[in-house]
Amino acid sequence: MHDGHHEPEPVSPAVNRVGRAVMDAAFTVHRTLGPGLLESVYEHCLAEELRQAGLDVQHQVGVPVTYGAVQIDVGFRLDLLVERSVIVEVKAIDALASIHTAQVLTYLRFAQVRLGYLINFNSLRLKDGFRRLIL
Repeated sequence: MHDGHHEPEPVSPAVNRVGRAVMDAAFTVHRTLGPGLLESVYEHCLAEELRQAGLDVQHQVGVPVTYGAVQIDVGFRLDLLVERSVIVEVKAIDALASIHTAQVLTYLRFAQVRLGYLINFNSLRLKDGFRRLIL
């Protein structure tokens, strides 16, 4: 690789299956509700859709941040943690920015999870507001 960047290792087939279920559920929620609602509405509906698919979903999961020798108990909260293997960050904003991607990558690092999704439900076409991130 000439630029010094490397592609992350692929995630396991089991984690990919969870990721596909997240994508399917997100598209179902968006098709049902459309854009224009509050983030919390999409977050709760997506969690419900995933639970109906038989997946374990944790909501607003606190993740500690270690800074030097100090552990800050709730450094941040994950919107959704699916099957303890996929992080989902839900947005309902005009447009995703690079800071949102950086946020999810940081969440992945501190939560020690490899796969994350950044989903902006305020997009007319959900595929335009969908980012799959691998650490």
